[in-house]
Amino acid sequence: MIRGWHGLLGTFTGVALITVAVLPLAALAVWALARRRRVAGVAHAWRLSLAEVGIVYGTVPCIWMTMLPSRRADRVSLVPLRDLVTIFAHGPLTAAVQIVGNLLVLAALGFFAPMRFAALASAPRILALAAACSILVETLQYVLGLGRVSSVDDVLLNTAGAGLAALASRHWWRDAAHAESSDRLPPVPATGR
Repeated sequence: MIRGWHGLLGTFTGVALITVAVLPLAALAVWALARRRRVAGVAHAWRLSLAEVGIVYGTVPCIWMTMLPSRRADRVSLVPLRDLVTIFAHGPLTAAVQIVGNLLVLAALGFFAPMRFAALASAPRILALAAACSILVETLQYVLGLGRVSSVDDVLLNTAGAGLAALASRHWWRDAAHAESSDRLPPVPATGR
């Protein structure tokens, strides 16, 4: 049982419970934003609203969990794939949980950001954004002394997760980028023929 604020805000279980509890509020936020946009005549109101709320709802809890303090000593690992190899020594289940967890950290950002921002509607841009965000998170983990491992492997997995999620939503963000670019085209003048 979770007791007190620390048990709720400072544990993986507490963050997961808060995330589930806030889901109806996230759905309400999507509805309210979309309704407001539709009244204003904004095209793709539902897609934009879902993307904005999805970025926040899907990313904040994952970042929150990565910033929870640990009792281990701070460590930096800058050799690619070293940590991935060592986590398999703890067993395949532990390795799978660690890898999937890292793939999911920025997956919502990768999935929804190109749908919301046409400037990000390309795989290289999403990869660059995810890598920058992941480097920032890993740097903060070390600078804040959270007792966590700041690893280049985490950056690689976080970035790969965002890239894979972006590819999964590619159909929608390509349509959004096309619609936005066609909105900017000047009207075709009528000819006298």
